[in-house]
Amino acid sequence: MNRDTMKKIMGLIAFAILLYVGLQNTRLVSAALRYVVGLTAPFLIGGCIAFVLNVPMRFFERNLFTGKKATQNKRMRQMKRIGSLLLTLVVVIGVIVVVLFMVVPELYNSFAAIGREMTRAITRIPQLLDDAAEMLPMFETEIDSLRESFLNVNWREIGTVIRNFLQESNILSSTFSIATSVVSGVANTIIGIVFAIYILLQKENLGRQFRRLFYALLPEKHVDWFLRVCSLTSASFNSFLSGQCLEAFILAAMFFVSMSLLNMPYALVIAVLIGVTALIPIFGAFIGCIVGAFLILTENPLRALIFIIIFLVVQQIEGNLIYPRVVGGSIGLPGIWTLVAVTVGGSLFGIIGMLVFIPLSSVFYKLLRREVNRRTHKFAEVKIQNEKKEEENDKETVEREQSSKD
Repeated sequence: MNRDTMKKIMGLIAFAILLYVGLQNTRLVSAALRYVVGLTAPFLIGGCIAFVLNVPMRFFERNLFTGKKATQNKRMRQMKRIGSLLLTLVVVIGVIVVVLFMVVPELYNSFAAIGREMTRAITRIPQLLDDAAEMLPMFETEIDSLRESFLNVNWREIGTVIRNFLQESNILSSTFSIATSVVSGVANTIIGIVFAIYILLQKENLGRQFRRLFYALLPEKHVDWFLRVCSLTSASFNSFLSGQCLEAFILAAMFFVSMSLLNMPYALVIAVLIGVTALIPIFGAFIGCIVGAFLILTENPLRALIFIIIFLVVQQIEGNLIYPRVVGGSIGLPGIWTLVAVTVGGSLFGIIGMLVFIPLSSVFYKLLRREVNRRTHKFAEVKIQNEKKEEENDKETVEREQSSKD
């Protein structure tokens, strides 16, 4: 038994021991993982932001700054990097601001309209009860009793009961914990954005430093394989983000055209909202549908029902025809496996799982296909060599038989 085999056996034994200890102390392991994730949360957020922003930033670098000076002069290359990053931030922030300014005022107006209608309905209840008593004289006694009960409601006592409930419950402490979580999330996001900007400005230098570190600590064969997988993963995620944006634009255009043809209200607002929420794979558009149906409901309930029908029809076309071909085709993953990846990822990790499992499935699919092709090719070569050997043996046998006859 050589030294490499001994190392592999010792590694497997150490892994088995660590796995056993971890399974026996799941609470301690989960607490340690939560602590590590909380400690590194700003950097994880920054890495994710940098990875997403790198897609449009690379587009600007390749298409807007292509002169010789921008590629040869070091100072011009730095200015090119800074200009591309600024353009990316302007575009992303601009899209977010436009969506907020389009959707938030309409939602505010809708809630205000619902509040006014509820106030009018409450003030009209006594009159409605009087009308009901005239139309249904056989229930006049019950209706009069109901009207008197409504008019004699002690709203001050109801307010006292609600206040006592809020004081006795843990709502105040829950509100404080939620506020603390929000502040912590905002702080982590700000630190993450700063970290992401640093990564985008120094991405080549950071890449070289990590490669040198890996080659210094790990065997060259393993590092080469790891870098190939990282390159394939990066390409798959970039293609996935591009395909997802294209699919969201197509879906928004379909809703805008269909709603405009039917002369429905808020066509542009709802189309933009569905396009933004559709960046979440498969199920994201349903969030936009709920908000859109709510907006239309304040105008006309019948049109809200028509809008839901339109959404279901368009969603079926998009989910079964457009999405698997646009997104799955952009990352080289067949349509059926795209749907499987979304379903499994959503079941395991929710929205984050949907976003991550599609490109990860693409990476696994490509690695598996490459390995199958390699082994199949190797098997075919061995088979051809064996067939050649059999043919040579047959020829030698025939020649021997002929020579023996002679």
